[in-house]
Parts: sequence; structure tokens; C-alpha cells
Amino acid sequence: MASLNVGNLGEYLREQRRAAQLSLRQLADATGVSNPYLSQIERGLRKPSADVLQQVAKALRISAETLYVRAGILDEREREELETRAVILADPSINERQKSVLLQIYDSFRRENGYAPAPDTEADAEVGSDTKAGADAEAGSGAEAAPGPHVQAGPDADAKEHHDPHS
Repeated sequence: MASLNVGNLGEYLREQRRAAQLSLRQLADATGVSNPYLSQIERGLRKPSADVLQQVAKALRISAETLYVRAGILDEREREELETRAVILADPSINERQKSVLLQIYDSFRRENGYAPAPDTEADAEVGSDTKAGADAEAGSGAEAAPGPHVQAGPDADAKEHHDPHS
């Protein structure tokens, strides 16, 4: 069999497996993928599917997206976008609505800079467009958020704007 050009995927997997101190047999047991098939991937004889790569990534505790890029399944820029989204979605310190708002803002910045949003975020953007005012209010409702320059907070706000011209 001729070696396939899969972006040095096999070499990278071998390095990651060895760094994890796993034998091919142990990795096969952890992934449910046969030992001979994993060996062929490492030697560059087979190009694995995204599902197989995901199982291997999980067993090695590495990013599946990194493997997708090395296998030529995913573009580097797409990987970075997916990882950014994954970090936002995994953050336990913000609620689901805040995550949605943050992803909408992220998409708008990407569009402004000439990048299209990921295909699976188009529906999120459409849903969010109906509630943009609510999203803006939600995004700025935290105690940490500083009011914008046009907002005056506190009971004296009116007194500062309307002064007595006779004083």
C-alpha cells in the first residue's frame, strides 16, 4: 500500500500515543478501533474518518479539531473558530443566554472582518436578530459591566443634566 498524504497525521498520533504512554493495543481498547487499523493510520496507510479521529482524540485527551486539521478534514481557521466556540460553550461561569449573546457578538465581529460564521451558527444568528435589544440589555446587565458614556446612573442623574440657569 502506498502512503497517503494526511499531513503527518500518523506521526503526530504516534507521538501523542507515546506521550500518553499507551501501546497501540491499549489505544485500540480505549477507542474501540482495531489495533491493525490504528497501526495503518500511524504508518500513513489509511486515512481515518472524523468519527475515528474523534475517538482517538478523546482517548489521548487531545483536541479532535487538531486531528481534523492534520488529516485535511478541517481548515486551520475553522479549527480556531470551533475551539473558540467550544470554550465559550463550556464556560460554567456564564449562563446559556449569555453564551448565546457572546456567540452572536463573536459572529458579528467575524462578519465585520470578512469571515463567514460557521454553518451551524446561521440559525443562532437568525434567532438572535429578533431579540437583539434583549441581548444588548442582557449583555450589559452584569454588575461588572460599566455603563456606556451616554448613561448616567444614580439619583442625581437628572440634577446634573438640568441645572438652574439663575444660580
